[in-house]
Amino acid sequence: MAMDLSGYLTRIGFDRPLHPDLDTLRAIVAAHNRSIPFENLDPLLGIPVADLSAEALAAKLVDRRRGGYCYEHNGLLGYVLEGLGFTVDRLSGRVVWMQEADAPLPAQTHNVLSVAVPGVDGRYLVDVGFGGQTLTSPIRLQAGPVQQTRHEPYRLTRTGDDDHVLAAQIRGDWQPLYMFTTEPRPRIDLEVGSWYVSTYPASHFVTGLNVAVVADDARYNLRGRNLAIHRPGGTERIRFDTAAQVLGALHDIFGINLADLADHDVEARVAEVLDT
Repeated sequence: MAMDLSGYLTRIGFDRPLHPDLDTLRAIVAAHNRSIPFENLDPLLGIPVADLSAEALAAKLVDRRRGGYCYEHNGLLGYVLEGLGFTVDRLSGRVVWMQEADAPLPAQTHNVLSVAVPGVDGRYLVDVGFGGQTLTSPIRLQAGPVQQTRHEPYRLTRTGDDDHVLAAQIRGDWQPLYMFTTEPRPRIDLEVGSWYVSTYPASHFVTGLNVAVVADDARYNLRGRNLAIHRPGGTERIRFDTAAQVLGALHDIFGINLADLADHDVEARVAEVLDT
């Protein structure tokens, strides 16, 4: 299916001329960051996320004004970029953020994009689906140099012939986020990964509420009842007393269309995971 580009561009508030160039890629990533939240309400409510077709992703994230997680965000953006004339490979990664160095090897449950820009040598790592610490600009898929985004600096390192680790500089410290290879993955592999993380009983997408959105000057991260607003000058923390207040934040701060979930008791489920 050809993506409904006009619907997507309206969703992200993008009204500048379109060209398959680096400036357009950067601008689309920034607009996507601002407009479509990271959220896991479907898995939290027992709704599997297995269909990663262009139709399904556009219906949810564009038409119904919901958010999603990595497979949905980067899946949708991948279709958009292909429709604009970029070359896109879909990659899988293993999340290592906030894990001990000797922790067991995590599963490949993260999805990122490798994007080729016409007329530009090399490829770019694009990831609009890593939640609270997602990339806010494309960076060169090149190990070694520190690369500045619209927010923090990032860098890639190599750990093997085809293994990369992405790290972000957070409060002065380099923190690894995920490892990945540059081997393209077919959609069926990504759908299996998405089904797993949206249904596995111990998955943190099933057991807790995780929501994020990135403004130009701040990152808004919600875990259960706890909202953190990270700005260059420091972090503001807000603790909501009730699930009703959390639902208010989901609508007012993150722009999530909760009417899409009218058949589910969202408030009762959120009340169960306020402190997870």
